[in-house]
Amino acid sequence: MNVAPSMTESNAPPVRGKHGGYERLVNASRALPPIAMGVVHPCSVEALEAALAGRAEGLIEPILVGPESRIRAIAASAGLDLAGIAIESTEHSHASAEKAVELARHGRVGALMKGSLHTDELLHAVLDKENGLRTERRLSHVFAIDVPAYPRPLLITDAAININPDLMAKRDIVQNAIDLACRIGIFEPRVAILSAIETINPALRSTLDAAALCKMAERGQIVGGRLDGPLAFDNATSVEAARIKNIHSDVAGCADILVVPDLEAGNMLVKQLTLFADADSAGIVLGARVPIVLTSRSDSVRNRIASIALGVLLAHSRTAVAA
Repeated sequence: MNVAPSMTESNAPPVRGKHGGYERLVNASRALPPIAMGVVHPCSVEALEAALAGRAEGLIEPILVGPESRIRAIAASAGLDLAGIAIESTEHSHASAEKAVELARHGRVGALMKGSLHTDELLHAVLDKENGLRTERRLSHVFAIDVPAYPRPLLITDAAININPDLMAKRDIVQNAIDLACRIGIFEPRVAILSAIETINPALRSTLDAAALCKMAERGQIVGGRLDGPLAFDNATSVEAARIKNIHSDVAGCADILVVPDLEAGNMLVKQLTLFADADSAGIVLGARVPIVLTSRSDSVRNRIASIALGVLLAHSRTAVAA
């Protein structure tokens, strides 16, 4: 299930033009049986379109969880055909989240996708201690990005859930991202722990966290990846910038994973790459018993399908591990 392009250890300079990451991701998912995906409170045209697009691509069999009469009215007004699609009717968004989590807990769906409710509502149900989908791992979000000017797939975390994570939260954020990278064919990924600078400064907490995370990896508290940090964005992604600053590292200049200091930095970075660098992106929540697809109203159909495809790949990999 390798959706990463073949890569050598040589730090090749960036090549303009997209690298086919979207096509590889969707094709890899399409080659697998479609999964049942619970679409939580799809009470908007965008949410319904995403579910129908995933079905049309052969990736999912959506189960819509929300007020049935409202869902059907929205679909009718937008000319969307819901024939053959199951609906689990609920009264309101809170009930939609609880019902969707119940479906996942009982194995009726292999993944969830956020509809038009608030992310906090969905995650509140996911994290419920008695009836949720908690694991020992903290929830975190990863964007898989295909940037035209960068010669390899790029994972960015966490830009959507953990606002200002502490060191132990960052440990789970890093491990979740490494696990995802391995599942999509990026083995022993190079992990850059980002800050504004590449030296340790006690006044800048992100540099201390970066150093601690690297030591945790040396001691086996983080496994499966090669870590370095603190690194600034330029010397994490540019071989030339790393050379100029005399940084000698097998991560600097060729990172596969960027771990941002906090949600604000990550959110701005992803949006800049998407809007100004013409990057494709797919987003997924990790750390629960099933993958959770988060889509935004501003996402393109292409990015929505990519996120669904990523959820399908992870759902199948989890099933294979469980077997």
